[in-house]
Amino acid sequence: MRIIGTGSAMPSFSVTNDMLAEFLDTNDEWIATRTGIRARRVRTTETLTDLAVAASKGALESSKVNPDDIDFVICSNVGNNYVTPNLGSIIQAHLGLHAPSFDLNAACTGFMYALSVADSFIKAGTAHKILIVAAEEPAHFNDWSKRDTTILFGDGAGAVVVSDESDDLLSLCLGTVPNRDVIVYKRRLENLPYEKEGVDETEPLKMNGREVFRMAVESSQKDLHKVMDMASVTPDQIDYFILHQANARILNSIREHLGQPEEKVPQNIQNYGNVSSASIPVLLDEVSRSGKLQEGQLLAFSAFGAGFTSGAAVLRWHKINY
Repeated sequence: MRIIGTGSAMPSFSVTNDMLAEFLDTNDEWIATRTGIRARRVRTTETLTDLAVAASKGALESSKVNPDDIDFVICSNVGNNYVTPNLGSIIQAHLGLHAPSFDLNAACTGFMYALSVADSFIKAGTAHKILIVAAEEPAHFNDWSKRDTTILFGDGAGAVVVSDESDDLLSLCLGTVPNRDVIVYKRRLENLPYEKEGVDETEPLKMNGREVFRMAVESSQKDLHKVMDMASVTPDQIDYFILHQANARILNSIREHLGQPEEKVPQNIQNYGNVSSASIPVLLDEVSRSGKLQEGQLLAFSAFGAGFTSGAAVLRWHKINY
C-alpha cells in the first residue's frame, strides 16, 4: 500500500485560549503550559460534511487519480448529526463517487484502523485505490461550561488516497486495552415505552485526564517499538514521527523516551487542539505540503484513543507533487 495523495480542511473559526478565559476559570498560560494548545478550530458556519468533502478533494487532486477509479471510501468518524446514513456515503455523494463506503469508529485511533482495513482490501486484491477520510467534531461533544474537556478539542478533517502501486507499509499494529470509562460521551436514543429504567440522557464528553496521559504514553511507546522492530528499523532511522496530537506533554514524553530531537516530531496541536482521528492525516498533509517529506523517507505513525484503542505503523514515503 502506498499513500499517493493527502488533503485536509479546518473550520474558519478559531477559539483562542483568551476567548475561553472570558467565560471559564482559566487563562492562556494555564492551558498552554498543560496542553501546548493556544487555539482550536470549531465548526460554526461549515458542516462536518463540508470539511470532509474539502479534505477529500485535496487528497484526490494531489493523487492525480480519476474519481471513477476509487474502489472504496472508508470514513473514520466518532460521531455526527447523522446516525444513519453513514457519513462516508454522504461524502461520497458530494464527490460524485460510485464506490462502496462505510464508517468505522475507533475513537482517535480511527485513521490507523482505516489504514489497516484499506491495506487488507488491497492485499486481498479487492481494491486498487481507496479514499480514507477522517472527519471529526469533538468540540461539539463538550459541556462548554466546564474547563476539563473544552480546552482540549477542536474540529477538522483529513484525508488520504492509498493505492496498490507499491508495498510501502512496512509494519502496522492495532490494539485495545478495555477501559470504557477513561473517555466517555453518551448520546440519548429515542424513548421506548417498554423500557422500565427509562432512557439514558446525553452526557457531555468526560475523561480521566491522568489515566489518559498514562495510557497514551505507555501504549504509544509500546506500539512504536513493536512496529519499528517489525520493520527492522531503529528510532534514529525514522525521519519523522507523525503522532496523534492529543497533548504536547504526551508528545514530548514519547519523543524523549525515543531519544529524538524536536524537529523529528512535528506538532500542530498549538493551532488546532485534539481533532480526534483527523489529527494524523491533517498533520501529514501539512508536513507533506510544506516540502519537508522527501522520497524514500521513513515515517512512523502512532495514535491512541477511547476504548482504550491504539495503533502504530511504519511506512516508506513516496513524495507527492502538489
